[in-house]
Amino acid sequence: MKVIFAAGGTGGHINPALAAAGELRRRHPDAEILFIGTSDHMESRLVPQAGFDFKTITISGFQRKLTVKNIIKNIKTLGLIVKSSSQTKKILKEFNPDAVVGFGGYVSGPVVSTAVKMGIKTAIHEQNAFPGVTNKTLAKQVDRVMLTVEGAKKYLSPKNEPIITGLPVRQSIFDADRDFARSKFGVSNDTVFVLSMGGSLGAKTINENMVEVIKTLHNDKNLFFMHSTGKYGKWVPDKLRESGVETGEGTNVIVREYIDDMDMCLAASDLVISRAGASSLSEIEAVGRASVLIPSPNVAENHQYHNAMTLVNSDAARVIEEKDLTPELLTQTVREMTSDRDLLIRYGENAKKLSIGDSAQRICNVIESLLN
Repeated sequence: MKVIFAAGGTGGHINPALAAAGELRRRHPDAEILFIGTSDHMESRLVPQAGFDFKTITISGFQRKLTVKNIIKNIKTLGLIVKSSSQTKKILKEFNPDAVVGFGGYVSGPVVSTAVKMGIKTAIHEQNAFPGVTNKTLAKQVDRVMLTVEGAKKYLSPKNEPIITGLPVRQSIFDADRDFARSKFGVSNDTVFVLSMGGSLGAKTINENMVEVIKTLHNDKNLFFMHSTGKYGKWVPDKLRESGVETGEGTNVIVREYIDDMDMCLAASDLVISRAGASSLSEIEAVGRASVLIPSPNVAENHQYHNAMTLVNSDAARVIEEKDLTPELLTQTVREMTSDRDLLIRYGENAKKLSIGDSAQRICNVIESLLN
């Protein structure tokens, strides 16, 4: 069995592909698995680290905002598409895969479309509730379309009925013990644990608003705040200290640049404040937690808003669009939700109902069906 995975750009594309490839390797230890990505994005680090063979092509995305600078970039991108198709064709001929599976990112388009033209079995996985332009196009061509959520179906016109697989979540997220995690952070059963984050780089708007929320609510000792600032939010601890908010061990406010024990933090939490990327939502659903979702407006097709509304429509979360976000509104929302245990439990139970715990296995079932 020889399978190519195409994924790149962000962890939201790469990590699900790695999870599926890992499950495929577990089932078929002799399978030959190759990843195709780009040399200048995180796949070039994550894929080799995971122990998979990796080849690169040269590709970039189109700029949607039409400025003179972006038009020049788009002309260059057209040239890269021609170049990447040639590079892809060479890799496919040399590796001779039985199937090619696209998980998104710029790289997925030329790899999957070239495989289709060469008569190779193909599949794509769409992480978001609102599919991107590339996957909308590829869905009409490939043999199998896999979706994270049912709601994405209505935006696609595939050759075959889409298959709902969910999005793979690290097993450690499912396995983390809540009592152990809360004891690790010194949080009692009566305390409401609020976990807030804006991604590994940090979301300026979320950082600014959470500073105000913590300033207003930190005196309530029934609340415990864990906030991740991201790379560009290193100013947050100083800003809190200037406002008289003590942070660190022995206080009810912990501020980190990055959360490297997300399994423990999610297990301990009662309320999560987050962007609405597909991977983040799948983890929130896996542990069954109430959430306040602040979709990023700076993403293609505003897909994070559609992701968030999947939970909102299931009575599992609140959504605040960034254009409406103010410190007062977020503080009011946090105060209201943390003072209503029944609401937190109900939202969490409804979020848990959306989780698909065997997503990697389902994806591998689809890949195996291609080969059969």
